[in-house]
Amino acid sequence: MPLTSPDWTAVIPLRAGSKGLPGKNTRLLAGKPLYRHAVDEALAAGASRVLITTDITEVLQAPQPAGVALVQRPAELAGDTVPMAPVLVHAIQTAGVQGTVVLLQATSPLRRAHDIRAALDVFASGAHELVMSVTPADRGVLKWGILDGDRFRPVSDPAYCFSNRQSLPPVVRPNGAVYVVDAAGFVVRGSFVTDRIGLIEMSAELSQDIDNLQDFERCEAVLSDAATAPSMETIT
Repeated sequence: MPLTSPDWTAVIPLRAGSKGLPGKNTRLLAGKPLYRHAVDEALAAGASRVLITTDITEVLQAPQPAGVALVQRPAELAGDTVPMAPVLVHAIQTAGVQGTVVLLQATSPLRRAHDIRAALDVFASGAHELVMSVTPADRGVLKWGILDGDRFRPVSDPAYCFSNRQSLPPVVRPNGAVYVVDAAGFVVRGSFVTDRIGLIEMSAELSQDIDNLQDFERCEAVLSDAATAPSMETIT
């Protein structure tokens, strides 16, 4: 039986500056602004509140659906080197958010409501401080190391460096689509870093992240194909 709490807040961060694809967050993707895909999936997943934290004038002045509020992001949190953690802390504190928070990046438009609900169910177990979406990755990375002067430092178990690829354990990587945290706990930590991380897995196809025009066009192709399918929820 699903464990998802009926009350949770989605936070969608949008930044005006983008070097890879200027204006990408408001660029039309499959007939609507990119960021609206995140908004619509949050509402479809049952968010009791959706917060958009942004410095984009166009978004701040645009009418939003019921249940969607805006937080104006200060300039010092809108630079391209600013990490996501202080942006989320600012949104939580400014809007007085309590309880469960789901961070949804607009640049991952192929996530679905069922992905969000699945992450919420994992988080509701109480075993994790963070639940995030991941996608399968090349297990060969376990053979890699960090360059430390003239020394090789394995990134994982040193034995993996000399193991056959087929014998290595499965590897996944964060795909940036869904992050679930507790508002109060996150503000105290001020960071996503924790040793209690749960996960949900998404396919490589739906884990695409938009950074440039080619990424945008790939996502649009997936959405165009999905539009002819019986239901977007059937895509996995």
